[in-house]
Amino acid sequence: MTTKNKKDVLEEIKTRFSESDSVILVDYRGLTVKLVSELRKNLRDADASMTVYKNSLTELAIRELALPSLDEYLEGPTAFVFISGDPVAPAKVLSTFAEKNKVLEIKGALVGNSVLSNERVEALAKLPSREELLAKLLGTLQNPMRGFVTVAAGPARGLVTALKAVADQKAA
Repeated sequence: MTTKNKKDVLEEIKTRFSESDSVILVDYRGLTVKLVSELRKNLRDADASMTVYKNSLTELAIRELALPSLDEYLEGPTAFVFISGDPVAPAKVLSTFAEKNKVLEIKGALVGNSVLSNERVEALAKLPSREELLAKLLGTLQNPMRGFVTVAAGPARGLVTALKAVADQKAA
C-alpha cells in the first residue's frame, strides 16, 4: 500500500469512527464468504456496517481522534462494526450470529467514549431494544394515572350501580 493510499485509508477510518456512535470489534477468522455476506446483510438490517481495516492504521486513527485505546482488542484479524444510533440491535445480531457460528468472536466495543469488554457487549445484546424500553417506560408512566382514574371513578360507578339496583327493584 502506498503512502498516499495509507493516508486516504487513515482519513476514511477517522471519518467512520467520528460519524459512528458505537463500534464493535469482531474476529472473523474462519468465516466463509457466504457467512460474511449473510452477517453483513443482517447488520445492514440493524443499521450497522462491517468493514475490515489494518490494525496499525486503526490504532493510529484512534490516537489522532483522542479516543480510548483499543490496542488490547486489535490483535489478529479484526472487523469493525460501525453503528449509528442504538447499539443494542447490532449487538444482538452479532451475538446471535456468534452462537450459530462458533468461529465468530466478539472482541470488544467502543460505545461513546467507553471501552466495553466481550462480556459487556454480550450483556448489551441481552438488553431489550430501545423501542421495548420506551414502551415499558410509557406503561410505567400510565399506570399511576390509570389507577387514579379508576379510584376517582369508583364513587360515581357505585352510585350508578345503586341507582340501577333501585330501578330494577321498582320495576319488579
